[in-house]
Amino acid sequence: MNSFVHDADRLRYGFAHVALRTILSGLTGTAPDALRFARASCPCCGEPHGRPVLTNSTPEFSLSYSRDMVLIAAASDPIGIDVEPTPEPEVVEELAKTLHPAEGREIKAALPEDRPVVFARLWARKEAYLKGLGTGLGRDVAADDVRGDITGWRLNDLPVGTGYAAALALRSPSPRTIHVHRALPV
Repeated sequence: MNSFVHDADRLRYGFAHVALRTILSGLTGTAPDALRFARASCPCCGEPHGRPVLTNSTPEFSLSYSRDMVLIAAASDPIGIDVEPTPEPEVVEELAKTLHPAEGREIKAALPEDRPVVFARLWARKEAYLKGLGTGLGRDVAADDVRGDITGWRLNDLPVGTGYAAALALRSPSPRTIHVHRALPV
């Protein structure tokens, strides 16, 4: 943790990982400091640098944080979660070109002042899905249209308030109930 330039980044990282251990401890019945993590095989190349997994337990999990927002998801099936700040219009203009053509058209069809919010929503859905797959940005971001569900996956927007967009992707053949908690479980 000494590699962080800003104290706030180090604190956020530490908080996010303590929160993750607290949640996984509650789900597995294993003490937080006894949890062991490894990396799954990357679906793109097979090397052991895929998503993080527990070595001695079954819950799948995902972690995302941005600025003052930390999101954690856990399930029995592959899952991904992402939170993104609403970007500046110049960023939208540049990155929208890299998305699936249908996503790009949706952004372009929005009023100019609404494009950052539309982009953030799509980007959060995209990253949540790619985290769920275990590929991260190793998979072409133009390969999948995340405006709706993808075969075998449920994509949900999460209510996180102004200035952010967040999404959850769960591999599931049928809709599932999602519970959103605003604090760590006691």
